[in-house]
Amino acid sequence: MAEFKEISPNASAGEKLMNWVDNRFPATTLFKEHMSEYYAPKNFNIWYIFGSLSLLVLVIQIVTGIFLVMHYKPDAALAFGSVEYIMRDVPWGWLIRYMHSTGASAFFVVVYLHMFRGLMYGSYRKPRELIWLFGCGIFLALMAEAFMGYLLPWGQMSFWGAQVIVNLFSAIPFIGPDLALLIRGDFVVGDATLNRFFSFHVIAVPLVLLGLVVAHIIALHEVGSNNPDGIEIKANKGPDGIPLDGIPFHPYYSVHDIFAVSMFLFVFSAIIFFAPEMGGYFLEYNNFIPADPFQTPLHIAPVWYFTPFYTLLRAVTSEMMYVLIVCVVVGAVLAVARIKMPALFKALIVGGALVIVALMMAIDAKFWGVVAMGGGVVILFFLPWLDNSPVKSIRYRPTWHKYLYAAFVLNFFVIGYLGTQPVSDIASRISQFGTLFYFGFFILMPWWSRLGTFKPVPSRVTFAAH
Repeated sequence: MAEFKEISPNASAGEKLMNWVDNRFPATTLFKEHMSEYYAPKNFNIWYIFGSLSLLVLVIQIVTGIFLVMHYKPDAALAFGSVEYIMRDVPWGWLIRYMHSTGASAFFVVVYLHMFRGLMYGSYRKPRELIWLFGCGIFLALMAEAFMGYLLPWGQMSFWGAQVIVNLFSAIPFIGPDLALLIRGDFVVGDATLNRFFSFHVIAVPLVLLGLVVAHIIALHEVGSNNPDGIEIKANKGPDGIPLDGIPFHPYYSVHDIFAVSMFLFVFSAIIFFAPEMGGYFLEYNNFIPADPFQTPLHIAPVWYFTPFYTLLRAVTSEMMYVLIVCVVVGAVLAVARIKMPALFKALIVGGALVIVALMMAIDAKFWGVVAMGGGVVILFFLPWLDNSPVKSIRYRPTWHKYLYAAFVLNFFVIGYLGTQPVSDIASRISQFGTLFYFGFFILMPWWSRLGTFKPVPSRVTFAAH
């Protein structure tokens, strides 16, 4: 048992209260470890605001969600009407609902930017692999949370979007139909599905999400933050043990983040008050029509933040399968011919390629579309082991690496846009090329990330006061 700290009888009431708390709970110690004595690199730039903004949006979503649940009814006959009641009759209900719907899109905006910053500066590299894995887990949980929440308004697009996505699970061999039935809770999307999704959206997934966020922050503060130079600041410490290139997170970066939060709230508020539907991208117009199982919308598409992965799904057709088979065969041949490895490993690669080709020919393209959609997210988990570059940060990589990253971002925007559009021949071709580029970027990363002339990395971070 720890000894109680004594305090002067002349101390203020606030100091006495804080001492009383500290003797029973390490409040001051935690504040010092994670704020005032947590030393972050002094060369953070604007790309480092999105982690804090993600935490802010998470709080907004939880708080607004609590108020919405007070009036929402998870019943197929009443759900749409309860949302209309919130919008029209509950005092400030329209504001809470628009904060929640806009917050969903804002969450993905800041998370995508946060992940791209990690991609640019190599924040997934050793010793931060676990931080990245927790972050990808957060992204996966966030997608599940958004998908389940999307059904709750019980509008036309909610209903038919859920119908399409849940039916995809039936393409999985052997267990697919039973899995789809389990998810729906019925043979069609209905009241049982709504209740399942409501319970997961409100209780189960948020608990997982919060746990992953806490793990993400703990792992970050254990190894320290990365920086635009990709240099470990703990390698250069002063006599007092403090990193020479580090500054306390509080007050320097807490003030930095407060400014970023202010700017974010300006934009967030402008969208809520002037364009909450954002032209049909944040809230589709079809979702203001009650769900009708007998009237299919002309074009069913998910919300914008799912559309890149939806495009990966649609790109895999029977015709595309032949291209993928050629890619698998060529990849196996190059791996065996160009990489030095034991004969046993080469045999395993060849055998694995043959099994994959056999499966691709035997199983319907619809299943491989589902695999591509899921693989688009899962492949992100392997990024720390795919990047073989001798430097972390894009600042010290060859110039053509920057163009490749720019092409990846442009491709992501293109396939995202195509996911919102009806299927056409030209769009299908572009989608298929975009899918190959997306996966090629990651699968070929162990090779291309080592190529080129790399710039020398300084021993200390580069920083100019501003």
